[in-house]
Amino acid sequence: MGQYDQNSHTFAVCAYMQSPYLEECIRSVLNQTVQTQVIITTSTPNSYINSIAEKYGIPVFINPLHKGIAEDWNFAFQSVKTPLLTLSHQDDVYEKEYIEKVLEALNAETNPLIAFSDYYELRNETVVTSGCLLMVKRLMLLPLKWKFFRKSRFVRRRILSFGNAICCPSVTFVKTKMPKPLFKNNMKSNIDWQAWEEISCLKGGFIYISRPLMKHRLHEASTTSGLLAVDGRRNEDLYMFQKFWPSWIARIIARIYRVNEKSNSLK
Repeated sequence: MGQYDQNSHTFAVCAYMQSPYLEECIRSVLNQTVQTQVIITTSTPNSYINSIAEKYGIPVFINPLHKGIAEDWNFAFQSVKTPLLTLSHQDDVYEKEYIEKVLEALNAETNPLIAFSDYYELRNETVVTSGCLLMVKRLMLLPLKWKFFRKSRFVRRRILSFGNAICCPSVTFVKTKMPKPLFKNNMKSNIDWQAWEEISCLKGGFIYISRPLMKHRLHEASTTSGLLAVDGRRNEDLYMFQKFWPSWIARIIARIYRVNEKSNSLK
């Protein structure tokens, strides 16, 4: 234990088009109490991204293939050379102690796979610290607060069988232990949930930090909000539930899940 330090980690900020929130995200990953490496990856290079990168002295890696979110995330994953990485979404904001606490948690485990934290929501620049969806996710993840359950394949899969409680940009990966490619290009919304399902079958720990260490932004232009608005997640959710349950049970859970997910809507 104790094998990871500030030289072990990289923030890979996944930038797309011209997000007005990109610079705030960049500032949050640079303003950590423990300084680590930062890169920007994009499949939509433009002068806006380049200007921010130049302003903060951050290298930009350009994905020549524009084949969707999964491929963008896989490219970011491959661009990182350190053993630990966090895929930062351009709209989100990290608390200054995010890396400090993640490193502490990883170094306290003998065989970690991923470490992730609780989070707040950012809705129209308002920080939302509690709500129905956040409360449900915190209850789902409660067993992982106990060290005994972190390496339990059964416990992890039971948590995931009721929905995706893990906030993707809050996750730090132990890169060498991840399947390749990590993200599959068969969905638009549940790419991360599908990855957690695959990782849950591996030997090692899911390290949950119950302290909120980031703010996940919800806005009209986000992929999740857009898919929810057109009910685009229905088939993807059912597909995921069927990985854990017989079809008839999966359909019942999916209906309940859709009702809860409507709290993600900004309308």
